Amino acid sequence: MTDSVLRQTDGAVATITINRPEARNALTAGTKTALLDALRFYSADSSVRVVVLTGAGQAFCAGQDLREHAELLEAGAAPLNTVREHYNPIIETLATMPKPVIAALPGVAAGAGASLAFACDFRIAAQRASLLLAFARVGLGADSGASWTLQRLVGPAKAAELLMLAEPVDSAAALRIGLLTLVVPDQELTAATSELANRLAEGPTLAYAAIKESLMYGATHRLTESLEKEAELQTRLGETEDHKAATLAFVSKRMPTFHGR
Repeated sequence: MTDSVLRQTDGAVATITINRPEARNALTAGTKTALLDALRFYSADSSVRVVVLTGAGQAFCAGQDLREHAELLEAGAAPLNTVREHYNPIIETLATMPKPVIAALPGVAAGAGASLAFACDFRIAAQRASLLLAFARVGLGADSGASWTLQRLVGPAKAAELLMLAEPVDSAAALRIGLLTLVVPDQELTAATSELANRLAEGPTLAYAAIKESLMYGATHRLTESLEKEAELQTRLGETEDHKAATLAFVSKRMPTFHGR
């Protein structure tokens, strides 16, 4: 049986691939468990400084595997327990990972698949890619963090439109409204993702982690509290080797080298 989630490391860059191309990388219970395991593993691995999340074949992720979902409904099970059991911890791990995460979209990202991409720090898409907030099409509200991430990317009015109308958004439109970081020709996706990943891997990993933490904090706290959080993080970073070395490099007019410590 083929592994539904693949792991690969290249230097300081780890790539996690959802590997069900025959089902457009739709998420079964087993796939979600394997994905969470991989995310947690690389989140804790200090030798990994950037994580890339992608899908095999010509899709990123079609979201929940509705065949499995329908079988559970027919059996009288409670399939939406998967939101708390699987999706919530996956999204929290992505959003709070102390290193940059890049979503590389070779094709469609739908439903929870789109939510996975929104929880990442950067989203690079092939031109053929599209995004679809498909929850309402099956009589559901938003999950996997879409109600939180989407309005922060495009604003509350556009988020409501995308979720309620549930119409596909092509890559050009997605880039224009802020859902994507970069769109490249289909055949250039791997190279463009690698270029950004390597740039980030050579950067100030601890500073990136602090930026993510402060943005997350600032989204739900008042200015005075956020100022104190920034001061706390700066105090922490001021004691790192990276900060000291980079400051000396700046004074000496040299390019700094960051080691993530």
